[in-house]
Amino acid sequence: MKAIHLVIHGKVQGVFFRKYTKEKAQSLKLKGTVKNLPGGSVDIIAQGDEDRLRIFIEWCHQGSPTSKVENVEMSHTAIGDYTDFEIVR
Repeated sequence: MKAIHLVIHGKVQGVFFRKYTKEKAQSLKLKGTVKNLPGGSVDIIAQGDEDRLRIFIEWCHQGSPTSKVENVEMSHTAIGDYTDFEIVR
């Protein structure tokens, strides 16, 4: 199992990006969190199988139907103690 940290930039708040991210992550059986950041970006921590994470990262470059992703920053992070994929408010 691996864990990644993503920061998504662009028009990603107010376009149901977190909702769609959660649905995609859960469909891939990933665990972690997604939350809005004060500057208008979205922060994601996801962990799971490397192949599933690769699919998830590709999806994050597209995002929700009405989002406009401009940049995806990615780094590896430590495995957390997540039981599901949740939206953090």
